[in-house]
Amino acid sequence: MPKQKLNPSKWVDLYADYLFNYTITRVNDTIVAEDLVQETFLAGLKSAENFKGDAAERTWLISILKRKIIDHYRKINSKKGKAEIKMGYTNADDQDGDWLEERVADPFDLNAEDVLQNEELGIAIQECLMKLPKKQADVFIKKTIQGMETEDICKELNITASNLWVIVHRARTALMDCLENNWFKNE
Repeated sequence: MPKQKLNPSKWVDLYADYLFNYTITRVNDTIVAEDLVQETFLAGLKSAENFKGDAAERTWLISILKRKIIDHYRKINSKKGKAEIKMGYTNADDQDGDWLEERVADPFDLNAEDVLQNEELGIAIQECLMKLPKKQADVFIKKTIQGMETEDICKELNITASNLWVIVHRARTALMDCLENNWFKNE
């Protein structure tokens, strides 16, 4: 049997929908599923030199995706286990009680600096969104911020699902570059 070769330039067109459908049935969250598929493509690119060609390209990508899904659940479960610890105590007046120690930051316990930083990040994100090409910004906002369904966005903008994935990926990459260059380095 001849050795298989990778063709990363065709991955989104050939495998994005299949990998997404595979993932969504396992994580039941559209955004998480999209992120895991993108992480799979990125991991595939990073480890392309390790591809031996014994399996089909799709099979190889699915094996990477399976590890990504497992890692996703490990991460969730490890956070759940560390979220709270019940502690017994006796105070100076010999009164017993229980404390609930939060190990994860309380999102409602923001100080003025946190609020200011969140506002600054929001402004930085808006500025970076304005630097994107109009179509990229529109697709990113509709999909990521407004949470519209892929099918609805595709109908509205007359694009394919594969094209949407490419646009969202490019927008995320451009936004991260913009934020790293304009906001994170100012931290």
